[in-house]
Amino acid sequence: MNNDPVETYLVGGAVRDELLGIPVKEKDWVVVGSTPEAMVDKGFRPVGQSFPVFIHSQSGEEYALARTERKTGRGYKGFSFFTDPSVTLEQDLLRRDLSINAIAMRDNGELIDPLGGRGDIERRVLRHVSDAFLEDPLRVLRVARFVAQLAEFDFTIASETLELMEKMVESGELEDLTAERVWIETEKALQTVRPRLYFETLRKMGALKVLFPEIDRLFGVPQNPKYHPEIDTGLHILLSLDQICAESNVLRLRFSVLVHDLGKGTTPRDQWPSHNGHEERGVKQIENLAKRLRIPNDCRDLAIKVSRWHLHCHRALELKAATIEKLFSGLDLWRNPQLLPEFLSCCQADIRGRTGMENNDYPQAAYLTDCFQAALTVDSQKIREAGFEGEAIGKKMREARIAAIQDAKERRAS
Repeated sequence: MNNDPVETYLVGGAVRDELLGIPVKEKDWVVVGSTPEAMVDKGFRPVGQSFPVFIHSQSGEEYALARTERKTGRGYKGFSFFTDPSVTLEQDLLRRDLSINAIAMRDNGELIDPLGGRGDIERRVLRHVSDAFLEDPLRVLRVARFVAQLAEFDFTIASETLELMEKMVESGELEDLTAERVWIETEKALQTVRPRLYFETLRKMGALKVLFPEIDRLFGVPQNPKYHPEIDTGLHILLSLDQICAESNVLRLRFSVLVHDLGKGTTPRDQWPSHNGHEERGVKQIENLAKRLRIPNDCRDLAIKVSRWHLHCHRALELKAATIEKLFSGLDLWRNPQLLPEFLSCCQADIRGRTGMENNDYPQAAYLTDCFQAALTVDSQKIREAGFEGEAIGKKMREARIAAIQDAKERRAS
C-alpha cells in the first residue's frame, strides 16, 4: 500500500482488549482516505444507513469510513455525520466516547494514541474523550457497562467524566433513549463479569431511577432481619445477582433473579419490614418493565414464574403434595420440564443472596426434583385406556400426580 493513500486501522474495543490481554472476539476497522464507491469496487458490501459501513467479503468484519459527527437534535439519534477522504484518523478517534476506546493500531502493531488511551488503560481509568461526550445519552449506559465488563481490572470512572454523566441525567436526555437501546446495553451488562456494577453505577449518577424505577425503589426498603441480615432489599437483589452469575451465564436466569423481588418496592411503608403478597405484586412490576423496554419473552416469562412462586420453593419441605403439584402446574412444567432446574437455580440464588448465607445448602432443589420425577411417571395413556374422557382426564392426572408426589415424600422421609 506504499502508493495507496488509503490506510486501514484496527480500532476500538479490539485494541483495548488486546492491550488488556483479553481475547479479542470482534474486530472493527476504520478506513482513512477512501470513498463508498471505492470500497464497493474492492468487493466490500455496504450496510450502513446513517454513515458508510462495509462488510469484508471474506472475514465478515466491519470497516467504517473515517468520519466526524455533529449534534443536531436530542437523543442518541440526533447527529449528522460527515465522511470524506479528507477526514483524518485523529478526527475519527476524537468522536469516540472513552480514551481507552480511541486507540488505533496499524498492521505492524504500531499504536496511534493521540488521546492518552493507553495511559488510562494502565491507570485503569474510564475517561471521556471530549465534551462532545455530553451529546450522546447512550454513553451513560455504555460507561456503566464498561465498569461491569472490565470488573476484573478494577476500572474506575474519572471524576470529571462522572460529573458529565450526572449532568446528562439531570438534562433529561436519557428519557429520549429508545427502549431497544436501553435493553441492548442492559443485556450486554447482564452478561458481563459482574453485572451488579452496572446497576450500582447507574444508581450512583441518578440514572437508575430514570431507566429502572422498579429496581431503584428497592433501595432503602427494609426486610425482616431474621431472614435478611443485609436488611436492604436493593442490596439483597445485588447479592442475589452475584450468586446467579457465579452459577450461570444464561441471560434469562440473571434477569429473573434481578427482578424477583420487585413487589417489595410497592409494599406500603406501614407494613415494613413485612412484604406480604409481594410475589404477585412483583408480577405486575415485571410485566410493566418488560413491556416498556421490550424485554425478550423468555426473560419475562421466567421472571414472572420466579416472582410468583419463589416462596413456595423456599417452603417446599413443608408443603403438602397437592400444593407441590400446584407449584409444578403453575410453572407449566408438564409442557416445559426444562424450566425446573432454571427455576430452582434462581430460587437458590435468592436464598444465598443474603449476608452470611452465601454458602447455605438448598435442599429444596433436590427435594422438588425428586417429587417432579415421581410425578412424571404418571402415564396419561393408561388413564385414557381406563375410560376417562375430557375434563375427567385432567382431574385424574392431577390426582395421580399428587399420589406419586406423596409417595416420593414418604420415601424421602423414611
